[in-house]
Amino acid sequence: MYKRIKGKIRSGKRLTRNDALKLFESDDIFFLGAQASFAAEKKNGQRAYFIKNRHINPTNICINRCRFCAFSRSKGEEGAFELTSAEIIRKLSVSSPDAGNGGSGKRNRKSSPVHPITPFSEVHIVGGLHPGWPFAYYREMISVIRRTFPELHIKAFTAVEIDYFSRIAGLSLEKTLVSLKESGLDLMPGGGAEIFDPVVRKKLCPEKISGKRWLEVMEIAHRVGIKTNATMLYGHIENYAHRVDHLLKLRELQDKTGGFQAFIPLSFHPRNTQLQGRYSFGIEDLKTIAVSRLMLDNFDHIKAYWIMLGEKISQLALVFGADDIDGTIIEEKITHAAGALTHEHLTVDQLVAIIQKAGKVPVERDAFYTSIKRYS
Repeated sequence: MYKRIKGKIRSGKRLTRNDALKLFESDDIFFLGAQASFAAEKKNGQRAYFIKNRHINPTNICINRCRFCAFSRSKGEEGAFELTSAEIIRKLSVSSPDAGNGGSGKRNRKSSPVHPITPFSEVHIVGGLHPGWPFAYYREMISVIRRTFPELHIKAFTAVEIDYFSRIAGLSLEKTLVSLKESGLDLMPGGGAEIFDPVVRKKLCPEKISGKRWLEVMEIAHRVGIKTNATMLYGHIENYAHRVDHLLKLRELQDKTGGFQAFIPLSFHPRNTQLQGRYSFGIEDLKTIAVSRLMLDNFDHIKAYWIMLGEKISQLALVFGADDIDGTIIEEKITHAAGALTHEHLTVDQLVAIIQKAGKVPVERDAFYTSIKRYS
C-alpha cells in the first residue's frame, strides 16, 4: 500500500478516496509526514508564510446556536457585545503586531499621509448573525475600513454570513457579494464549512446552511472575483470517511473555479460547548494536516492555525505538509471561548522563530500571498 501511494505522490498522480482513507487509518506517521513534506516543498520550496493580521469580531450575538460553538450569545445575555464601525477603526489603529520585538518585519508599503497608519496588512472579520443589523450596516463597516485604511486587505464574512446577508437584504448571492466587493471587500475566510456530510452537520449545527449551500456561496464568490479560503472542523463526531468526503468536495470545486487560496483544518475545542468531548491528540492534528496536503493537490497552501493547534504542533505541522501558520492575530475570541490553550496573539519575532526552528524560511506575506519580507 505504501509503495503504491508513494509512487502516485512522487509521479504527481491524484490520490483517490480509498488512498486517503488508508492514510488516515495508517499508524505510520513518519511515512505520511515524509510524503506530505515532499508535496508541500514541490509547491512552496522551504518557504513558510505568516502575516501581520488583526482578527475582529463585530458581534457575538447570533440567531444560531451551533452545538460546537461557545462564542454565540443572545441579545441582552451576559457577555454579548456589539462593535460600532468607530470601535473597529480604533482596534485597527492600535495594538501593533510588533509589540515587544523591536519593530522587525516592517511592511515595505508606503502609506499616504492623509490616512491613519495601521500596523497590519490584513483584517480578518467574522461574527454572529445579528438579528437586528441590516445588510447596510455590514456594507458601511467595510466602506469605513476601506476609506480609513485604503491599503489594508479586508478579509471578511464566512459563507454562512453571506447567505444570511442575502436573505435579510432580499438579494441574490451574486448581488450580495458584488455589493460587498464594491464596498471594499477583498477576499473571504473559509469558516462555516465544518463538515459537509448532512447527517453529521445536522447534529453539529442544524440551523446553519447546508454543506451544499456553503459550496454554492464559495463558487459564486470565486465567479465574481473574490478569492476565499476553506476550512474543515474535525475531532468531534465525524469519522475519517466524513473528512475524506469533505476534502474531495473542496478539491472538486477548486478544479472548477481555482478560487481557494488556502485550506485550514480546524481542531475542535470542546469547552463550554453542547458537544463537550475532548481536545484532539497531536498525532491526529499532524495526520489531518498531512492528508489534507496530499489530497488537495490543487490548493497552493495548507495552513496550520496556531491558535487551535498551539505553537508546538503548528511548528511540527510545517514538516507535515503545512506551509503557513497564520499571523499575529492580536485578539482571538471564538476559539478561546471554547477553551483554547494558546495566547491570543504572537509577535513577528515569535512567528519567525517558530518557522526557523522548523528548518523553514519565514516569509511575511499579504492576504494574497505576495511576499512582503523574506527572512534569512
